[in-house]
Amino acid sequence: MNPRVSVIVPVYNEGEAIVRCLERMLREMLLPAEVLIVHDMPEDTTVPYVERIARTDPRVRAVLNTYGRGPANAIRFGIDAALAPVAVVTMADGCDDPRQIDELARLVDRGVVVAAASRYMPGGQQVGGPRLKRMMSRWAGRSLYTFARVGTRDATNSFKAYDTAFVREVGIESRTGFEIGLELTAKATRLRLPVAEIPTIWLDRPLGESHFDLGRFLPGYLRWYLFAYGRRLSREKLTARVRTPAVPVPRGTEYEKTA
Repeated sequence: MNPRVSVIVPVYNEGEAIVRCLERMLREMLLPAEVLIVHDMPEDTTVPYVERIARTDPRVRAVLNTYGRGPANAIRFGIDAALAPVAVVTMADGCDDPRQIDELARLVDRGVVVAAASRYMPGGQQVGGPRLKRMMSRWAGRSLYTFARVGTRDATNSFKAYDTAFVREVGIESRTGFEIGLELTAKATRLRLPVAEIPTIWLDRPLGESHFDLGRFLPGYLRWYLFAYGRRLSREKLTARVRTPAVPVPRGTEYEKTA
């Protein structure tokens, strides 16, 4: 298989709830794709349901993250394991619109390094979710767009597509939460590389419980928020920041699956 887009879905004990999310995703995607369901532990309750779907749809794989627990490490591992030139990160909770995966990927095909699904541009909307989190996210997005000129009004949204080569070149330094979307947007801004956005309607998860911990993840978001305002960086200076690069995953091999 030669996928044009690798969809990275970090999971943590989603259980049967992953089935609805995956079925919608597989139904809506038209581009040749692989879907990597990245889990931290063999006993994750998501895995049996993913493997059941994978038996009938070869696009889907359950992939065991070996970089360390947590969503940041799962996303790092997923992008390193991706076979396609475009990687789309989306959540397992059904909040993101899977119809937009192809649209985001095509923006990267056209030359942007980060394509964001934006809740805060005209035509976008956020329905539900904690009020404080919504307010902080909207304020951060608008201020970064206006003053740091990051190219999107929703830099904190995790639902983004990336040029895989760009991500592997600049590296991912985040190790805690979901701030990777902001980190990579900020790095593209400092390198003066193109970032684009499309409007999206984000819906609060219909099933299960969110694993987002605002207090624990906030310092990471603040770090990359401030980083976006710096002067232009060369690629050499930016890549030199990454002191602990990820262990490379061999391309084109079978990644570890669980039963």
